[in-house]
Amino acid sequence: MATKVETSQPDGALQTKERYAHEPGVFGEAIAYFNEAADRLELPRTIRRILTHPSRQVIISIPFQRDNGEFEVFTGYRVQYNFARGPAKGGIRYHPGVTLDEVTALAFWMTWKCAVVDLPFGGGKGGVTCDPSKLSPGELERLTRRYTAEIIEVIGPDKDVPAPDVGTTPQTMAWVMDTVSMHLRSHTPAVVTGKPICVGGSKGRVEATGRGVMICIEAALEKMGKQLRGQRVVVQGFGNVGSITAKLLHERGAKIVGISDQFTGMHNKNGIDPVAAADYVASPTNEKRSLEGLPGASAISNTALIELECDILVPAAIENQITAKNARHIKAFLIAEGANGPTTPEAHQILSDAGITIIPDILANAGGVTVSYFEWVQDRMGYYWRESEVNDRLKDVMRENFDEVWNMAEQYKAPLRQAAYMLAIRRVVDCYQTRGIYA
Repeated sequence: MATKVETSQPDGALQTKERYAHEPGVFGEAIAYFNEAADRLELPRTIRRILTHPSRQVIISIPFQRDNGEFEVFTGYRVQYNFARGPAKGGIRYHPGVTLDEVTALAFWMTWKCAVVDLPFGGGKGGVTCDPSKLSPGELERLTRRYTAEIIEVIGPDKDVPAPDVGTTPQTMAWVMDTVSMHLRSHTPAVVTGKPICVGGSKGRVEATGRGVMICIEAALEKMGKQLRGQRVVVQGFGNVGSITAKLLHERGAKIVGISDQFTGMHNKNGIDPVAAADYVASPTNEKRSLEGLPGASAISNTALIELECDILVPAAIENQITAKNARHIKAFLIAEGANGPTTPEAHQILSDAGITIIPDILANAGGVTVSYFEWVQDRMGYYWRESEVNDRLKDVMRENFDEVWNMAEQYKAPLRQAAYMLAIRRVVDCYQTRGIYA
């Protein structure tokens, strides 16, 4: 995975550094953040080398039968990046752009997301290079079952616990669980999370990521001596995470002044009702399932939306939305990253220099994996909690670990992002040092 790169130094010498194959990718920016935090912790080179290599990478061919009887072969992956804290944890995505480098980078990033909220998991990720929108339900099921059969030796409640991701759904996870259970001749609900409730899923899972974002925003405002009520909020992205975050913030008295989807942004300085907006998008007459034409709001570009006058900005769409180009125009005093990787390192530096507080993605959107952990626990116990209990436990986990990140940021005089990575790295390294390196 590593290649040698020579870089010129001020004294004219050449220094050789290791650069990993996934580093140039979208989530390769996580490696830059990792290195900054590792430098701050003075992480020994031996441990750093271990933490920048995946434990296992699996590449498989997936033959499956189309509805017309023809066979196709897709390529699938499962990367288990780290097991120091427990079984690997991470989603399975179906997308035409899935590559080994991307999956490896995502598994690397999941290692820190699990650690920063102190879950007993390592990082994992999987995927199939395909376009699920061009597959029938029957084809998706056959593809999923064959993919599962190919990786069945490396997944399991004590090995690696997949979950839904881009292009996959709770139904996909039900097929994975059923395939494993049929092969093992044993009911094995804890092999995956994000399942439908009727087959061992957890109440509260659908809202978990958005709820986690809301909890982090409330916690940050408390640290700043501010109230949520009356704060003007812009939410970029109106999918599961963005719409639920907007709804929960609205319920607590915040004013949602801007929302957007892939088609358009909508703005109303007097406030938008996110519940009414969600109903409008889901309406049978709304063929595009878009915010376009939302009553009581004016259309605005996504570019302009990010730069609106507001107090809190929640990028909950896709990666690299806040860049060096627009960072100087952001007017919010608090940013909560509902999406993965929405802020480039260059933009992060600009925002930090401007005194804007950023709750990083590995903390802000960790509510989903936290409730996935709860689902795994419930499946293993065979005892399921009330939704109120799930939500209370989620709040406890998010608030406790937010406080730890905040305290580390104050101790090291570091931005919250660097503090979050430092806390996550320290927790993983502590496990390595306690367990020892088996060699």
